[in-house]
Amino acid sequence: MAPRAKGVACAVTAYVMWGLLPVYWKALQALPASRIVGHRIVWSFVFLAGLVLARAEWKPLQASARGARVVGIYLLAAVILSLNWFTYIWAVNSGRIIEASLGYFINPLVNVLLGLMVLRERLRPLQWLAVGLAGAAVVFLTVQHGSPPWVALVLAISFGFYGLVKKQAPLGALHGLTLETALLVGPAFVYLARTPSGPAWDLPGPAWSSNALLAGTGVVTALPLLLFAHAARTTQLSTLGLLQYISPTCGLALGVCVYGEPFPLTRALGFLVIWIALLVYSLDALRQWRR
Repeated sequence: MAPRAKGVACAVTAYVMWGLLPVYWKALQALPASRIVGHRIVWSFVFLAGLVLARAEWKPLQASARGARVVGIYLLAAVILSLNWFTYIWAVNSGRIIEASLGYFINPLVNVLLGLMVLRERLRPLQWLAVGLAGAAVVFLTVQHGSPPWVALVLAISFGFYGLVKKQAPLGALHGLTLETALLVGPAFVYLARTPSGPAWDLPGPAWSSNALLAGTGVVTALPLLLFAHAARTTQLSTLGLLQYISPTCGLALGVCVYGEPFPLTRALGFLVIWIALLVYSLDALRQWRR
C-alpha cells in the first residue's frame, strides 16, 4: 500500500475508533466517570510504557523529559486532557452523546478562534463567516434548550487548548503521551486506591468482562492516537481536516439511532447551521491548500 493511502487508512481507522468509543464507555456505565478516567490513565501508561520499552526508547524519553519546561508543557496538557476525558465519559454515560458530538463538530472552529486570539493569526473572510455561523448556532441552541450546551463547549474548548499546548510540545506522539500519562499515573492510582469502591487492584468486581474492559482502556486510548500520529506524517492536512468529522458523525448516529437520545427539530436546525459553518470552513481550507 502506498504511504499516502496507508496514512488515509490509518486516519479513517482512528476516527472510526474514536466515533465508536461511546459503546465502550456505555459498557462501563455502572462505574462513576472519575473512576473510569483513573483506570484509563493507569492502563494507558502501562500500555504506552510497554511500547516505549519494547522499542528500547526509555532512556531517550527520560533524557528529553528532564527539563522543567518540557515537564511543565506536558503536565498542563495532561490536566487539560484528563478534563476532556472526564467530561466526555460523563456525558456518554449520562445520555448526552449528541451534545458530546456537538463539541467535536465545534472544535475546529474553536481552533480557528484560538489561532486568532493566542497565536495572532489572521482570519480569512470565509473563516470569519464560519465562526459567526457557529456562534449563532450555539446561541440558538442555548435559547432553545434554556441553558448553554456546556458539555459541548467544555469538550470543544478543552480539546482546542490541548491542541494549542501540544503545538508547543517538543516530543513525538508516543513519547509525549507516555509522559502525559506518567505525570498523572501516581495521583490516579492514589485516587483509585482510596475510593469507596475498593483499591485499584480490586477493579470493579469479580466479572472478568468488566475487568477486561477497564484494562483495555489503555489500548482504546493509545491505539487511535498512535494511528493518527502516523496519518499526520503521511496525509495532507486538508484531507485530515475533512476526515475528522467521521468521529462526531458516528457519535451523533449512535446517540440518535442506537441509544434513542432525543433529537427534536429545533436541535437539528442548530446542528444544520453548524454543519453549514463546517462546510464553509472546509471549502476555504481546501481552496487555500490548492493555492
